[in-house]
Amino acid sequence: MGLNVATLVAVVALATPAGYVAAQQHDDGGFGDPQLTAWATLGLAASGADAATLDRAAAYLARQEPREPTELALVAMARTVSGDRPEALIVRLRAHRPGKLLNATIWTILALRQAGEPAPPQLVRSLRAAQHSSGGWSWHAAAAPDTNDTAAAIQALRAAGVGGRPIPRAVGFLRRHQNSDGGFELTDGRGSDAQSTAWAIQALLAAGHAPGAPAYRYLANLRRPDGSYRYSARYATTPLWVTAQVLPALARRPFPLRLGSR
Repeated sequence: MGLNVATLVAVVALATPAGYVAAQQHDDGGFGDPQLTAWATLGLAASGADAATLDRAAAYLARQEPREPTELALVAMARTVSGDRPEALIVRLRAHRPGKLLNATIWTILALRQAGEPAPPQLVRSLRAAQHSSGGWSWHAAAAPDTNDTAAAIQALRAAGVGGRPIPRAVGFLRRHQNSDGGFELTDGRGSDAQSTAWAIQALLAAGHAPGAPAYRYLANLRRPDGSYRYSARYATTPLWVTAQVLPALARRPFPLRLGSR
């Protein structure tokens, strides 16, 4: 028996990356846990997902109580792009003080800017001071720099209005981690992966640079028939997480997302 039109339309929708992510939404509105739900929401919002999907995700997130700083920031960002105004979370973000967890400072800046709040000067100064001599940033003050945290730091600093020398130094760090296959790797010798490539694309866009066709070709080569993305040519792990993080890069939208009113 042939497929009817409605079924064919549904199959086509599921074959898109955004369709794949949306199809993983649970009955409670979440995507498995608060952090994964936040990533899925950000990816879907960047892709122009329907309001109902985002509203259900926001309702799920509103029932959670994020404690870890980066999770707090991600949940606040996701609720904001869904049209919510998480005042209690924003108050906690404003109270953040910089420490050894550099990624907490990075994502706090991004979450505040996503909510239309100013970037606290103390956080911006701290982030600028934490830039490694190589041009990159790490997740922790004692760790080696990596492309993911560098990409996020570029987006945070650009969202805070920072230009000048820190940005081209960071872009140079990213470019040195782009491989011949067009993809970007997390650290030296790790090999290219979809998430690092997607984050680098977002950062380059935020910095006013063209990511270049090779990066997009690398991602295209990792796309699977169901619309999801492999982590790398070798591994196909965590397809929901990977695909959710690829979506903003495909939409050419760095963080914080600049979206029209819903």
